[in-house]
Amino acid sequence: MMNDHRKLGRELELFDTDPLIGAGLPYWLPAGAAVRQALEDYVREAERRAGYQHVSSPVLGKKELYQISGHWDHYSDDMFPPMKVGAEEVVLRPSLCPHHALIFRSRGRSYRELPLRIAELGGMYRSELSGVLGGLTRVRAIQLNDAHIFCTLDQAVDEARAALELIGRAHRDLGIRPVRYQLSLPGAGGKYVANPEIWERARGLLGEVLSGVDHVAVEGEAAFYGPKIDVQIADPAGRESTLSTVQIDFHQPERFGLEYTGADGGRHRPVMVHRSIIGSLERAVAHLIEVHGGAFPAWMAPVQVVALPISEAEIPEAATFVARCVDAGLRARLAGPEAGGLGARIRDARLVPYSAVIGAREAGAGAVALRLRDGRKLDAMPVGEAVQRIAGLTAAHALDLWDAPA
Repeated sequence: MMNDHRKLGRELELFDTDPLIGAGLPYWLPAGAAVRQALEDYVREAERRAGYQHVSSPVLGKKELYQISGHWDHYSDDMFPPMKVGAEEVVLRPSLCPHHALIFRSRGRSYRELPLRIAELGGMYRSELSGVLGGLTRVRAIQLNDAHIFCTLDQAVDEARAALELIGRAHRDLGIRPVRYQLSLPGAGGKYVANPEIWERARGLLGEVLSGVDHVAVEGEAAFYGPKIDVQIADPAGRESTLSTVQIDFHQPERFGLEYTGADGGRHRPVMVHRSIIGSLERAVAHLIEVHGGAFPAWMAPVQVVALPISEAEIPEAATFVARCVDAGLRARLAGPEAGGLGARIRDARLVPYSAVIGAREAGAGAVALRLRDGRKLDAMPVGEAVQRIAGLTAAHALDLWDAPA
């Protein structure tokens, strides 16, 4: 398969697995960890700007927690078995939702605090069968970009719509093109919460969110507690999967007895909007590897700049240039003549967005001659100008390597 992330991930030393760690439990090598960290930083900053507060919660919870949330009754086949800790039974969490519900419930809330947007990049675990595990797309340990918005009923549509817009902006910055938007509805069987009223209310609100958005309705793909909007992507073979989601949930606020004090002084039940911009980091990185063939957008590339001194005489200037890049927040390295001739080093750095060639003329002038990954060669320019321009483009999450985003 062209650009299979499993093959590229190992060739580019992004991630790997080991039988002693276990199937479905990949580890990240330095280059892959850099991509992942860039993605985490992007998501956190996008959420901060959108008014989210970040929290952190444990990956374990008592079995009782998931009995209350409904996961144990409707989702236990995908959960790891309980572990006995003294007189208690704890499980690895399959979802962050119950923890966030308890965070909301941790003290009294007023309508003045709503909408309350809390977000977390947190670990969760799914007991996937060995036969379906593969690469980063089907794993047992998941790092999820998750968030929950606690709001009034009147705020729910606007909050869900804003979440969908946030997802769209992220996809543009990542160079991702969704294949379709899907309204996922319940199907036959007993895996769904039996409360027709809340299903219809949630479906109606999500229909408003999708007003004007081309989408399809698909039965059997809903969460066990409610319908959801799924943003679908496809791999090079055309196989679809869900990357991002938006859900409106009336079930868990009721199960956990969530309340806020309204303007009338009475107690009211909030609506819980679930939202994930990029889904799991594992699936997002897998898709990005395949979409970009390892040539990631400059802002998330494992190495953003490589300095190429033509001879040993220019190594000091190249080292100084790398240090200035690092000080500017860029991921940069030096590839000197010991690594081969200039042509060989340029080929080795073919996936690096910016290659800075430094010969005797450039070294004497305090300049670099940039080669861009897309084949463009730029005239020599002062080191400070080059560093400032590259840092500005990466900070702006530009997809073009030299032209500033509109």
